[in-house]
Amino acid sequence: MNIRALTGFLDPGWPLEPRRIGAIATCLKACREALGAAGYNVQTLRYAAPPPAEMVRPVRAVERPELARQLEAEGFVHGLDYACLGPALPDDADGLAAVPDILAASDNVFTSALFADLESGVTLSAARACAQAILANSTIRPDGFANLRFAALANVPPGSPFFPSAYHRGGTPALAVATEAAELAVDALREVSSPAVARRRLVSMIEAHAAALTRIVQPIAAEHEIRFLGLDFSLAPFPEHGRSLGTAIESFGTDTVGSPGSLAAAAFLADALDQASFRRTGFCGLFFPVLEDEILAARAAAGDLTITDLLLLSTVCGSGLDTVPIPGDSSSETLTALLVDLGALALRLNKPLTARLMPIPGKAAGDEIRFDFPYFAPTRVMLLPASPVGGLLAGAGILDMRPRPPS
Repeated sequence: MNIRALTGFLDPGWPLEPRRIGAIATCLKACREALGAAGYNVQTLRYAAPPPAEMVRPVRAVERPELARQLEAEGFVHGLDYACLGPALPDDADGLAAVPDILAASDNVFTSALFADLESGVTLSAARACAQAILANSTIRPDGFANLRFAALANVPPGSPFFPSAYHRGGTPALAVATEAAELAVDALREVSSPAVARRRLVSMIEAHAAALTRIVQPIAAEHEIRFLGLDFSLAPFPEHGRSLGTAIESFGTDTVGSPGSLAAAAFLADALDQASFRRTGFCGLFFPVLEDEILAARAAAGDLTITDLLLLSTVCGSGLDTVPIPGDSSSETLTALLVDLGALALRLNKPLTARLMPIPGKAAGDEIRFDFPYFAPTRVMLLPASPVGGLLAGAGILDMRPRPPS
């Protein structure tokens, strides 16, 4: 099992204070060295900032592209791979409009926008602004790749180490671990006699790794006076058959991911994650990133896995719509409708969901796509039926909804 990321959380100051970034980089590097000695490969070191509007010195929207450039430069100096600006908030219209400029100003800086939370509901104007940002982002590069670095967030709290969802909410600098653990589910389901045996095996694997990771990272964080938030122990995949969440779902007994039985298999794996005991932060769920998972990419290319299927999987602890390739001519209205549905799911189920949608310029549903990027598998553009919202959903109001109360 690999570590996808060690992520530090801090307010870097504005103007930027390099010593703060240097301090958290030193801690992250010490953790990486100790984890490497224990046999864990750490893929990336990252750091995440608060929402720019909530930094100790708030950053105006017009200044945020320069903030992104400086974060990227300081990250390079201190040996950090990626940085993440915290989300534009629902009432920050200028910040939402600045998202494409932030991505265009940098190559290794991610960002996001929050359009739904329990306090405010689904802010329709923010959902619409996210849709417009996604379309604008898709034109930054000819292949639409820039949207890898942007996510629309629904009910996502601070503290997840996964990008682009990571952000800080102020206070003491902190640290969290993101796992790439889909292969544990594949291993747990190999040659088992019953669901009960598979569950015990998976829970045991998760708890053993979680204990080892915590035992290594927590004291190093304490030594550097950095809060250890915990583990986002999610079943994130890598584009290889044995490290695919799609492989795990199909090993459970479904014909293909998206066919009947897929939801039950996903719910079973999510339940095993819930039963495991460890210090949690972030999603701690199932990741279904179409482009990052060999089997999901293949099933999407064949038409067996649809966007509606991905939404359904989100109801049982999927993390949302992740690296989903869609037609380049998708409309803002259609994207808004999809985001509003995602926001409603997140609030009614009281779970974090994200949308990382990737319109591919010049491509239509069914067209082949292949990125020169080792974390992406080849697939085809997925169908996104034109379904613009109207009536009350087309306004600028708020869908004020609360989680369903327990029965």
